[in-house]
Amino acid sequence: MKDKILKDVEEKMKATVEKTGHEFATIRTGRASASLLDRVQVNYYGSPTPLRQLANISAPEPRLLTIHPYDPNSLKGIEKAILQSDLGLTPSSDGTVIKLAIPPLTEERRRDLVKVVRGMAEDARVAIRNIRRETIETYRKMEKNKEITEDDLRRLTAEVQDLTDKYVSQINDLLARKENEVLEV
Repeated sequence: MKDKILKDVEEKMKATVEKTGHEFATIRTGRASASLLDRVQVNYYGSPTPLRQLANISAPEPRLLTIHPYDPNSLKGIEKAILQSDLGLTPSSDGTVIKLAIPPLTEERRRDLVKVVRGMAEDARVAIRNIRRETIETYRKMEKNKEITEDDLRRLTAEVQDLTDKYVSQINDLLARKENEVLEV
């Protein structure tokens, strides 16, 4: 029972770190990345479809994305979806391939993005700490009900704290990398 709880705690914390990493990937930096288009939905034959399912997306240059639609008929719909998205990018097409030039970010916009990324990281740290708090409360109830001893409680609390420190550290590492990426000119 105790080991199962610890395993669940670790899985939840790991999932929080992975979710944060994915959220960081959708933040636009001055560099071209296919993950910028993850949230773009294209109206394809009447149903919203993720852009990744309709086209091959590549970054041949640091400030350029190319989109090769699998179906040439979807080209206009893809362009329209990109224009309507919150990315602020203007697609250019030669009839078969869509090119997206990624403009450099202004210094002010970079600082704003750093604040957004720091907020996301803090949300993730809070989520990890909440997992820790809930787990320790569960262990205290178990100790109160005589399911575990006081020594077990101390040992398990220390193990949960070690996991918390490990995953908060991973969040901080992700944050540092993303800040450097955003601030890079």
